[in-house]
Amino acid sequence: MRYETFIARRYLRSGRFFVSVSTWITILGVTLGVAVVCFVMSMHNGFETEIRNRLLGTTSHISIFPLRTGTMTEYRELVERVEAIDGVVAASPFIYYKAAISSASEGDGIIVRGIDLEKEQFTSNLARDIKIGDYSFDEVAAEEDTIPGMIIGSTLAERLRVFLGEPVLLYSITGENLHRRARPRVAKFYIAGIFETGLYEFDVQMAYISLQSAQDLFKTGDAATAVHLKLTDIFQAETMAPVIDSILEYHYDVVPWNVLHQNLFGWIALEKKVLFLGFILIVLVAAFSIISTLVMLTMQKRAEIGILKTIGSTPGSVRKIFVFKGLTIGLFGVIGGWLLALAATYVQNRFELISLPPDIYFISYLPIETHWLDFVVAGIATFIICFLASLYPAFQAARVSVIEVLRR
Repeated sequence: MRYETFIARRYLRSGRFFVSVSTWITILGVTLGVAVVCFVMSMHNGFETEIRNRLLGTTSHISIFPLRTGTMTEYRELVERVEAIDGVVAASPFIYYKAAISSASEGDGIIVRGIDLEKEQFTSNLARDIKIGDYSFDEVAAEEDTIPGMIIGSTLAERLRVFLGEPVLLYSITGENLHRRARPRVAKFYIAGIFETGLYEFDVQMAYISLQSAQDLFKTGDAATAVHLKLTDIFQAETMAPVIDSILEYHYDVVPWNVLHQNLFGWIALEKKVLFLGFILIVLVAAFSIISTLVMLTMQKRAEIGILKTIGSTPGSVRKIFVFKGLTIGLFGVIGGWLLALAATYVQNRFELISLPPDIYFISYLPIETHWLDFVVAGIATFIICFLASLYPAFQAARVSVIEVLRR
């Protein structure tokens, strides 16, 4: 062990009452700063994971759109081709258009998605998200005709004031020549199921009907507007997208989920960086405690520093003593902060102490998800701050004059 390290450890353990207490307070300040940074980053990770899982449970991992035209007639062959690719779990076609909907008392503009029920259950979580009713579009008898079923979001059902079995009307002018006396096409459906994803944008404006019904309503013929895929690993979407594009000979627009929703996830990534920079200020505040503690130690140990210089210690060695003490405070603070953040994470996930109003947020409690990289980055940033904070007291200690000490 080098003598600078030995003396730094002695200074850390010894000292008068005020110095020892100030050292512990400084360590506690660094510990709380690191714990807050790690806990906030873990909280943000939990929110991001929840949003991603719920969003991709509705929109899937990769979407394939026509490159030039608005629809694709060869969607069946396309589904078979992409399902044969390694890493693709399933594929399903869909039709995606806006329409107007009305019940007996209310009306609204919504997004209608026509799907194949059998294939859709392997590419999205719609079947699991249904809270009331069935995952079915079976037709039922109504007066002198039969009408197909529709699955709508829970918030949309509340807005339209409809429940299971009640009829609604869809209106569309897609495919009509507006230069002539065009009238909207009207299709009647009954509410077969009500789903709830927890994402307001989907629950308030999304309705599902069968692919055949959507083709008739929007006059697309035997065609689909897109095909979406589910992968074995969602984080391989960006890598697999160009591979799938090349297999399809670049005849389609293949879009991974992170590009399709880049505005949302880009904002989440930016918010995480801003939060990190904001909460690292707590560690900066603790750094001022390090400066004051080491300055006080320098004033107290002036005689000992003079003796060290008298027996041959260089100014560089004196600086190392105080830098080592600052880094030791940082080490204890980082380890303590990590342990405190992990303990808080366990308690929150285990007992759900911090709850959220489910009518405002899509979850009922604050989810926490720890990433080791966040902890490492917070630890490295804290070490750098502690190192910089110890430089000024270290240089002040190195400038202590031996002659002045001996005179006193």
